[in-house]
Amino acid sequence: MKNVMLVFGTRPEAIKMCPLVRELQGREGMRTVVCVTGQHRRMLDSVLCAFGVVPDYDLDIMKERQSLFDITAGVLSGMREVLGRERPDVVLVHGDTSSAFAAALACFYEHIPVGHVEAGLRTHNVWRPYPEEFNREAVGLVARYHFAPTREAAQNLLGEGKEASTVYVTGNTAIDALRFTVKREYAHSELTWARGSRLILITAHRRENLGEPMRGMLRAIRRVTEEYPDVKVIYPVHMNPLVREIARAELSGCERIHLIRPLDVPDFHNFLARSYLVLTDSGGIQEEAPSLGKPVLVMRRETERPEGVRAGTLRLVGTDEETVYENFKRLLEDRAAYEAMARATNPYGDGFACRRIADILQAE
Repeated sequence: MKNVMLVFGTRPEAIKMCPLVRELQGREGMRTVVCVTGQHRRMLDSVLCAFGVVPDYDLDIMKERQSLFDITAGVLSGMREVLGRERPDVVLVHGDTSSAFAAALACFYEHIPVGHVEAGLRTHNVWRPYPEEFNREAVGLVARYHFAPTREAAQNLLGEGKEASTVYVTGNTAIDALRFTVKREYAHSELTWARGSRLILITAHRRENLGEPMRGMLRAIRRVTEEYPDVKVIYPVHMNPLVREIARAELSGCERIHLIRPLDVPDFHNFLARSYLVLTDSGGIQEEAPSLGKPVLVMRRETERPEGVRAGTLRLVGTDEETVYENFKRLLEDRAAYEAMARATNPYGDGFACRRIADILQAE
């Protein structure tokens, strides 16, 4: 019996790891243990509920205005006890969060193999995104299994000297998640409000964008919205108090912009499926939206998902107010440009990444 532990702690991780939990739980000869760190609390719990995943361990590290020091120390301390009790054959972590980094470090200290889901993404700038670029590179240093979502991500790993026998191209588990969540029959009061308009879905919360970059992004969105009467904007605002303060300051008072609380995963995915286009500084949405045929304007200076830019599903527009404004307007006015992005081939997989990862672990 192979003992596989999955460790995650944020909403984006949970969206991509819960389908893998379910896949592994259905495999014979595998015992699946779920440990959540609680780096995000309410947002994490809503994802677990949506996928019907019940953790075996909950480190519950979240505290008000927690710092990176708090997260790293809390996960390291909690994982020491959990790993000592379980002694798993392999621990799976996801992506680029501080939970993933600290859990992988704990496994390194205990000589326990690590499997890195969504491995190989790189901006090649350790400060952008911060601290995510460091986190994913650090996890890669100790991982035994590198589950890369694309061939380009795999090539990044090989270029860093990873052994080819440890690198697997699986697709991205984010696409698997959509198969669970997007429904033909779905209704929500906010979508009723937006009916008959072009719905623009916004997410903006990244740490390095806090302050003037985020203010510029949101000002651009407000200007465009006020110029186009057929446009309505829904912005599920992150729980970070600084993000909420900026969102209220820049977007309150516009009748065609709704600032709402963060959506549960099924709700967010169904909003995404019914949107016209997306503006975001998030990572996972750069994979999810193209699989639903939605163009994405990425409000960041760099992206670790260059495949989407080259495929034409994403456009990297930075955070400058005028640049965001002009690119947003273009996709509203230029139908050919919009269709070129909407119809571009999604490079992030076919929705069966979890099956491939489970097959690899089961064969070892």
